[in-house]
Amino acid sequence: MGHELFDLEPRFKRDLEPQEMLRVIFDYAAKIAKERILDNVLMLMADMGRDMIVSDRCTVWLLDTKKNELWSKVAHGVDEIRIPSTAGLVGYAVTHDKAVFIDDAYTNDEYKPYLVNGALRTDQQTGYRTKALMVIPFRNNEGEIMGAYQAINKMTTNEQFSVKDMEYLTLAASYAGKSLESALLTHEIEETQKEIIFTMGEIGESRSKETGNHVKRVAEYSYLLALGLGMSQEEADLLKMASPMHDIGKVAIPDDVLKKPGKLTDEEFKIMQGHTLIGYNLLKNSNRHILKTAAVVAHEHHEKWNGRGYPQGLKGDEIHIYGRITAIADVFDALGSERVYKKAWELDRILNLFKEERGEHFDPRLVDVFFEQLPAILRIRNIYSDDNLEEHSV
Repeated sequence: MGHELFDLEPRFKRDLEPQEMLRVIFDYAAKIAKERILDNVLMLMADMGRDMIVSDRCTVWLLDTKKNELWSKVAHGVDEIRIPSTAGLVGYAVTHDKAVFIDDAYTNDEYKPYLVNGALRTDQQTGYRTKALMVIPFRNNEGEIMGAYQAINKMTTNEQFSVKDMEYLTLAASYAGKSLESALLTHEIEETQKEIIFTMGEIGESRSKETGNHVKRVAEYSYLLALGLGMSQEEADLLKMASPMHDIGKVAIPDDVLKKPGKLTDEEFKIMQGHTLIGYNLLKNSNRHILKTAAVVAHEHHEKWNGRGYPQGLKGDEIHIYGRITAIADVFDALGSERVYKKAWELDRILNLFKEERGEHFDPRLVDVFFEQLPAILRIRNIYSDDNLEEHSV
């Protein structure tokens, strides 16, 4: 992380000097203050604690009061772990509001009841061997316990944490509680926005007798295509949140057109095309980044690379990349789904069409990315599959 710790032996490090400690704290405080994505804040918190006390691993646990669980996505080297809120040493620390400080988790008699079959619960899940360990609960601004810092295995020659280490980790925990409260609020707002957007997207689809799984699949396909194209994680997440709104304009299409089981007349087709402009006009005046993106998607997901799409007849790079990505995701899902007026296409037929439409309907680069991402796309289709869907996809 830019804080050099000189080896005493190949695998050992030394404790930080006071000026190095200050540099670590100031560097991480600046990074954390700028970060709004919860997972990134948690990772920075874990890195800060690890660097401050020279531990091998540091985990930030959060208390999920609804599920009575402790969870972490930032146990170094592993994916998300969830445990009962009373389980293990971290559960003990949080439940009893008491810091845990031990030299060897497997020989310490006081905490032996919190081992599972002679091992730490998380060690059982990860195969890791915990020796020295500290757990420090942290609180929000209301004084409520919201989680805990857990540091594992001191990396200096004596391999034991000191009282000074506990003071430093307690300082980090105090800072974590205050910083995480803001990040959690932002996260909650974003999750609420996602829920609203998916619900609105489902409303648009349900009027035409399609389930919400269509918008889920389109969202996931769009996300995979965005990442495959080289977009940043942040932009791919943004498109994933916005793409479910692509057909929101269908809420204003008359039932006799929207739900017609047979082929549309030219006049009816023109009415159906209006859902792109309706959706755009519904969303375009929002100041929210997600909804602005959704407005672009709603407006341009029926444009074609060759300029023969609608509503504006845009061509090539004139079409926003969000519209081009959602177009592929939407068409792939529509063709592979059964409708009252058609059977679902076989996969080979769809893939042949995509090859034929490379550079015609679809951005050629995105068609290439689609085929690169096809195994993951098919997994998503299987996860969110549904049967007997009835909807016009125009």
